[in-house]
Amino acid sequence: MTEEAHEAALETDALGKRYGRGWALRDCSLRLPAGRIAALVGPNGAGKSTLLHLAVGLLRPDAGRVRVFGGDPRGDAEALAEIGFVAQDTPLYRDFTADELITMGARLNRRWDANLAHDRLAGVGVPTRKPVGSLSGGQRAQVALALALAKRPRLLLLDEPAAALDPLARHEFMGALMSAVAETGTTVLLSSHLLADLERACDHLILLQTAHVQLAGDVDDLLAEHRTLVGPRTDHPEAVPGVRAVIRASHTDRQTTLLARTTGAGPADPAWSAHEVTLEDLVLAYLGAGDTRRPEVTA
Repeated sequence: MTEEAHEAALETDALGKRYGRGWALRDCSLRLPAGRIAALVGPNGAGKSTLLHLAVGLLRPDAGRVRVFGGDPRGDAEALAEIGFVAQDTPLYRDFTADELITMGARLNRRWDANLAHDRLAGVGVPTRKPVGSLSGGQRAQVALALALAKRPRLLLLDEPAAALDPLARHEFMGALMSAVAETGTTVLLSSHLLADLERACDHLILLQTAHVQLAGDVDDLLAEHRTLVGPRTDHPEAVPGVRAVIRASHTDRQTTLLARTTGAGPADPAWSAHEVTLEDLVLAYLGAGDTRRPEVTA
């Protein structure tokens, strides 16, 4: 492995944030290796936006700590300079043109590549002399992405950046994102409900459920450890040979179907057949299971 593969772009230790008496995020411990494109998934209210706002230094933790490349994004200007952020609904100064926003960015950031921003917007056909409030939703998302990339960040955080876009605009946005990542090697943490987009783009998964990390790890490893198992009806699926944990179970009179975390490619019992799962299968199974099991977190 390269030295970069061992480096953590984002690391949290027992991180927590509360609003009033409730915890929006609690005991959140995770490690995102540098160079990954990570999907951040979970139901509404799971703490995804809170995690991103803590990671970019917009919020102060009430418990634990967060580090970006080893630095505190709230107290370390160098750590903050490594972060690009596209917030939910891509908020921009609507009366400013993209040209004006790029000029302003150069005055506000220690590291700024105006040419990169101009080239990216030209490449996707976004007019830069019109007020951004007059642009389409897809064009505004492209402006927000270009501004974030102009910082030349080592870590790019995106909070539902394409949620309000039509399918074509979303496809163009994701294409621009993947092109930029391929060129720069930027680590990405992308929050989204659009599982099909995440499955195509992401190689790492962080799943939040009721303010906790429920599952985390490289996608290939997680998919290799999970299988859909089909076999004879049983009321004790956790006792099926080779099953480490049952995530979801369904039954008919004669048959049981499990999505399970396994010890290998499948069960040792020949009465059971094993089938590979997709990222969507995995995410939906864990979300449907709720937060009743001990979190399963891998490096």
